[in-house]
Amino acid sequence: MNAPVADPEPGHTEIVRTLLDAGAVRFGDFTLASGEKSDVYIDVKRAWTDPKRLDLLARALASRVGTVDRLAGMELGAVPLVVAVALKTGHSYVVLRKTAKEHGTRQPYEGDITPGLRVLLIEDVTTTGGSTLRSVEIVRGAGGLVDRVLVVVDRESGAAARLASAGIRIEPLVTLSELRGART
Repeated sequence: MNAPVADPEPGHTEIVRTLLDAGAVRFGDFTLASGEKSDVYIDVKRAWTDPKRLDLLARALASRVGTVDRLAGMELGAVPLVVAVALKTGHSYVVLRKTAKEHGTRQPYEGDITPGLRVLLIEDVTTTGGSTLRSVEIVRGAGGLVDRVLVVVDRESGAAARLASAGIRIEPLVTLSELRGART
């Protein structure tokens, strides 16, 4: 049985302020992992490396978990978020690997996924949805059922539409537009 989320859910403004104050949102001239140029760089790791900020993000995500059997997230950016949410909710979790190990079981994940298991993906940032789709493939390849992803920040660069075409609903805590609008 999963433990209830006891802490109050942080408000939207508090989440935005936490990300901005942590320096997780930087404005300037950046090249993203996709090779695209952007005037904004989002690095949620700058927020989750602080225990109080990680706790705030975990409370916000945990309040949205709903009815699932397992949490999952891709290494590196999502792992602290998944672990923190698991501690808040009592759900077991799976850590997805970017590349399968070359030794041992050679599994693309750590943890248990059995056929029919309802899995909720957690992400730090979505842009085009490519890495999230990779996570979906890993979970579905193991027989898990996934139809939803919680994300701290959606950059609003096509992830929602791309994931919708794969039957995945994206639920961001905040969007890039909201972060732009809140900067001082």
